[in-house]
Amino acid sequence: MAICLIALYRLIQQMENTMIVPKFALLIYLQSRKNSQEILCVVCPKMNAHYSLLSLMPRNYCTQRRFKLSFSSGIFANSSAVANSLRSSEERVYEVVLKQAALVRKQRRESALDLKKPTESDWNRLNEAYERCREVCTEYGNTFYLVTLLMTPELRRAFWAIRVWCRRTDELVDGPNATYITPKDLERWEKILTDLFEGRPSDVYDVALSDTVSKYPIDIQLFKDMIEGMKLDLRKSRYENFDELYLYCYCVAGTVGLMSVPVMGIAPESKASIESVYNAALALGIANQLTNILRDVGEDASRGRIYLPQDELAQAGLSDDDVFRGKVTNKWRSFMKGQIKRARMFYDEAEKGVSELNLTSRWGVWASLLLYRQILDAIEANDYNNFTKRAFVPKAKKLVSLPAAYGRAFMGNSKLAKLIMR
Repeated sequence: MAICLIALYRLIQQMENTMIVPKFALLIYLQSRKNSQEILCVVCPKMNAHYSLLSLMPRNYCTQRRFKLSFSSGIFANSSAVANSLRSSEERVYEVVLKQAALVRKQRRESALDLKKPTESDWNRLNEAYERCREVCTEYGNTFYLVTLLMTPELRRAFWAIRVWCRRTDELVDGPNATYITPKDLERWEKILTDLFEGRPSDVYDVALSDTVSKYPIDIQLFKDMIEGMKLDLRKSRYENFDELYLYCYCVAGTVGLMSVPVMGIAPESKASIESVYNAALALGIANQLTNILRDVGEDASRGRIYLPQDELAQAGLSDDDVFRGKVTNKWRSFMKGQIKRARMFYDEAEKGVSELNLTSRWGVWASLLLYRQILDAIEANDYNNFTKRAFVPKAKKLVSLPAAYGRAFMGNSKLAKLIMR
């Protein structure tokens, strides 16, 4: 802990005259962690314009696969041309990345962000809506909420609105009423989503999100794709290969990263392409969801779910019965090593985009990435027993990681290394 605080003190001394985030912000954050066992939630950041998503995975995972679901104008559709059905999920998801990047590029050409000043009555209504979103974030995501406090008031309000919608969507299939939810309910939820994008919010929470999506170039398709991820949870409990699993991870987590980048913004001095920044955001979302899956194998198995590629289990000499039995064997250890390696590769790709974000957004993203990535280390430390042991990052390790994240955000890796070596 002493080393951690010394490093923090040196960082503050070096950046006193230049940093945007107040000096007290990190200290407040450290204090807030004292009695909490949570880890940072992803606020979502996160290679070149022509960089293929297939290269995000190890070479042996890049074989051409065939996915049973088909695509048309969006990620999912009931029918499509035969040619479309032969394309990988990575290629299809990349179309969403390109579309979102095009929206940002168009907005840059036309004008700066249109942060319109509402009338007094509208202002009171919006204040109430964002305040209600803030309350939800403090109740269900203390760490996420604290990270948003490091942002400007306008940005934090936008993140509260997005976060609350994502949580409400997830609660439909994982909440207390999940057993009563049907695909028709999710279709109604999507209709409500369309209405709020068209300026017709249905409740106070949607008032906040409707205001947010009117200000930032966020495509409705991202929200629709998250709903599709919920539909997958209703009808699927197995994934035949990584191509199928990748699509699920995109829907439930990659979308959040793509939603958030327009709000966080890309640094004016960044030389990276817009597509590359969004690609990195997607990679971080995929990495975090893969981490969740590997951490929660035992918990998911208790509900009859296996979020592991069936073909790769078979190649490792394993079956569903082995997962339900929950016994750590050499075959399981070898299989888990490969899964963890792939997740880390996605984190590596995500790191490339964090430094391209606006300065005020970087610290929370770096902290989230570094802390969540350490869950993979914890799985290894548990001898790959993710059946009966839940992997988590100890509080001391979290605290030690924060100055490193802070330094990467404001100084970069090379400058931080030189400072620590003094």
